[in-house]
Amino acid sequence: MRKICACIVLIISLAGCGQSWNDPYPSADAGGNILYTAFTDRPKHLDPAQSYTEDEITFTAQIYEPPLQYHYLKRPYELIASTLTQVPIPRHFDAKGRELPANAPVEQIAESIYELKLKPGIRYQPHPAFALDAYGQPLYLGKNVADGRQVVADFSQTGTRELTADDYIYQIKRLAHPRLHSPIFGMMADKIVGLKELGENLQKAARDLPADAWLDLDAFPLSGIEKVDALTWRIRIKGKYPQFLYWLAMPFFAPVPREADRFFAQPGMAAKNLTLDWWPVGTGPFMLSENDPNRRMVLSRNPNFHGQTYPCEGEAGDREAGLLADCGKPLPFIDQAIFTREKEAIPYWNKFLQGYFDASGISSDSFDQAVRVNVGGDVALTDEMRDKGIRLLTSVKTSTFYMGFNMLDPVIGGLSLRSTRLRQAISIAIDQEEYISIFQNGRGLAAQGPLPPGIFGHEGGELGIDSAVYDWVDGKPKRKSVEVAKKLMVEAGYPNGRDEKTGEPLVVNLDTTGGGMGEKSRLDWLTRQFAKIDVQLVVRSTDFNRFQDKIRKGNVQLYYLGWNADYPDPENFFFLLDGNEGKVAKGGENASNYANPDFDRLFLRMKNMENTPERLDIIRQMSRILHHDAPWVFGLHPKSYTLGHRWLKNRKPNDVGNNILKYQRIDATDRAAARRAWNPPVLWPLGLGLLFLALAVIPAMIGYRRRELRAAVK
Repeated sequence: MRKICACIVLIISLAGCGQSWNDPYPSADAGGNILYTAFTDRPKHLDPAQSYTEDEITFTAQIYEPPLQYHYLKRPYELIASTLTQVPIPRHFDAKGRELPANAPVEQIAESIYELKLKPGIRYQPHPAFALDAYGQPLYLGKNVADGRQVVADFSQTGTRELTADDYIYQIKRLAHPRLHSPIFGMMADKIVGLKELGENLQKAARDLPADAWLDLDAFPLSGIEKVDALTWRIRIKGKYPQFLYWLAMPFFAPVPREADRFFAQPGMAAKNLTLDWWPVGTGPFMLSENDPNRRMVLSRNPNFHGQTYPCEGEAGDREAGLLADCGKPLPFIDQAIFTREKEAIPYWNKFLQGYFDASGISSDSFDQAVRVNVGGDVALTDEMRDKGIRLLTSVKTSTFYMGFNMLDPVIGGLSLRSTRLRQAISIAIDQEEYISIFQNGRGLAAQGPLPPGIFGHEGGELGIDSAVYDWVDGKPKRKSVEVAKKLMVEAGYPNGRDEKTGEPLVVNLDTTGGGMGEKSRLDWLTRQFAKIDVQLVVRSTDFNRFQDKIRKGNVQLYYLGWNADYPDPENFFFLLDGNEGKVAKGGENASNYANPDFDRLFLRMKNMENTPERLDIIRQMSRILHHDAPWVFGLHPKSYTLGHRWLKNRKPNDVGNNILKYQRIDATDRAAARRAWNPPVLWPLGLGLLFLALAVIPAMIGYRRRELRAAVK
């Protein structure tokens, strides 16, 4: 009988705390100054010499501090100092070592020198690599250090030290390490004096060492790097390369202390994922305190962070949006960020609606629930989202997607009037606005050229339109009519889609990797676009490796590709059409094999210039050439739609500055109240359970009472 009563009491007590039944987090974290978010793909590399993907920089950008960073609020994107005292201004020298003026012609510049000076007092996160014994020697350096330890937290003693120039120099050397296979080594070996030679020397040294032996990079000089003092160093660059400053804002150039490299290189460490690739060591606002990439990743506040402050200026509209309310306050605002892996879109979305994730993207399945597209294409939140206080953040990503023409092809290639008119006609016929509406849920901007918004040289309005494809009508671009495209087809020698000399129908081939949800619908739509001008499209699907091989050999007519900005500079987009980057002739990134001497000449002038009115004028000339030649069908710049709960403050889309976590703030009290309101306990199953339990218990109690009475009578 006591057991039955105990069950009833337990069920009633559970009903009293029913609001926490569906909470995925420990009750001890309730009300904590924690940001909750999700990730879908596990990071493969957290070592700054190797890491390059978006999945990885989500974490590395919060832990490591390169010399420079991007201003969080300003657009176009602006570089500012991170650990340096100021953004370095390069000095230029000729082949005889004589210093040249800043505006010297590029062809006279043999080398550029960047002097970088650190702010004093910056310290690393607490880490066992810095722990010292009573004699000032590394505490965890010796035999069997890895025994009995699985995570960095298993090393009970930690230490720290000040950031120095040596740490940045050491990391630059790591780019040349043959066992790290840094994705930017080849590019930087062509830019940093002596880096290529260092790579060759390290390759020779590594051959003579066991596979798991530590290679002490301090023993190998790098001629292009000069240490001036403990906080100052110089980097020598071949020629003039102003884009190098953008690389100094990437984790590739973040500091790696020699102690950490040595600590993780000890026997037995790699077998337990005790490596820099798994446990980063940095000076940034956060440190990785939990790494389970199949389940969750946790970033915790670095107690040694050197105290940056929230910006006090931005762009128009930032103050009205509340983005300057925390002006001058110390960073970071949150104590912890918990990233939960969500492989499926629906669970991710539902947890966001319940308040268990602070922000979310919008999948196609959830688009109609979150957003409505008004007449004219304006986007607004649904009533359900607004009632919850959810905010919509939109931005055009620094990316370009396009259909390329192979300019070596005898039909659609070349710069003759015939082929140029054909490419222009196709460019008009493919209705990008319709594609964006149907297949992107409106999440895109029809491209007028290679440059997306946010990149110097991109111009909106009438001045920036592709005049070969659009007219300016009533204050906005309007795609030219199909009739105009058909007239161009006649000028190209293909009236009604047939060769005027042979009478044969015009057939063009699109090579694609195929696959993916909705692929057939997109290709059917594309086929109809070509049919509008009586051109027959043949889609040739293949696997990715075969596709790459065909692009490399120039065995394509049409293809689709995209490009995400490595850094926000027009050179990083225009080089995709530079004749010196031809895929077939040079093995470069110009997959269209486009070569126009006038464009190439302008590109050579523009690529190493500062952002001046003169550079803008050259970019305008380059754009006009591309509009006429039409080596690409300029497709779209995708739009990013992000939802944020009302308690998530200071959230602003940023496509190139990834160290954004330190700026965000949480109102944990508001969040806790919303979670309680949105996730009330579901009590009817308990009530039903109690009813069934009562139906079972009451007869038993009556029977028990009768037996007691009979026993008392006897």
